Amino acid sequence: MFERQNQRMRRLRLRRPRIQRPAVNRIIPNMLTVAALCSGMTAIRFALAGDWRNAALAVVVAAVLDGLDGRIARLLNATSKFGAELDSLADFISFGVAPAMLMYIWTMNQLGSLGWGICLLFAVCCALRLARFNTALGDPNPPPWAKNYFTGVPAPAGALLGLLPLIASFEFGGGLLDSPWFNFVTLALVAMLMVSRIPTFSMKKVHLPPSLMMPALIAAALFVVALTSAPWLTGLVMGVVYLGSIPFAVFTQRRARAQAAMVPMPMPTLPASEHAHDAEERK
Repeated sequence: MFERQNQRMRRLRLRRPRIQRPAVNRIIPNMLTVAALCSGMTAIRFALAGDWRNAALAVVVAAVLDGLDGRIARLLNATSKFGAELDSLADFISFGVAPAMLMYIWTMNQLGSLGWGICLLFAVCCALRLARFNTALGDPNPPPWAKNYFTGVPAPAGALLGLLPLIASFEFGGGLLDSPWFNFVTLALVAMLMVSRIPTFSMKKVHLPPSLMMPALIAAALFVVALTSAPWLTGLVMGVVYLGSIPFAVFTQRRARAQAAMVPMPMPTLPASEHAHDAEERK
């Protein structure tokens, strides 16, 4: 009898532990991230075929999916280190490589190696911006005003700003907009904005009071109407408005930092043993 019990105990010890299978809701954000990656790669395919409207639309779809995956992950309590790393890799392809390839195939190839070089600079600055963002996530004590701002232009916004000449050409034709030198300057400026220390607004922590819910819904409905009736003109206006918001973000962040500097820092609390040690030293 005792030998049988010992054999049973040995079998229990040798039995492999069961691997807990992840719930389906924890996979949904990663599926959206992969969809954004596929959309960015599809933009390059459309560009190779000369289908510029669908190429630009694919980058916009990738930006929308990128905005959804993080929020859905937080709503479903499905955030993970794996998801964060996958999101960064997908962002680099969709908002660093894809826009650079679109602009090179569209017009920058006319400048030869110089055009390729500025496209490389755009992709590299996008990678540096994503690396800096991931590093900042590890800060355990960010300043109180930091949650309302990004440092530099985020990668999705940088991709759309880099494609603004292409988007504007759908409404106003070529000429200046498809000039390689004009796009050279545009890509260089957007690349510098992505790696700069200039603050830009972050809408992740914005909470609307109940009194503004109805106006916000009406504004969202008007935006959808404009986007469906004149998508490229609406995208162009959004890009211009975003650029115009950057000086306002710089002003408001400086004011927030000045107000935070005026608030006295709380003294760190010492354990009882350290209080007693300080009292002994004062004696």
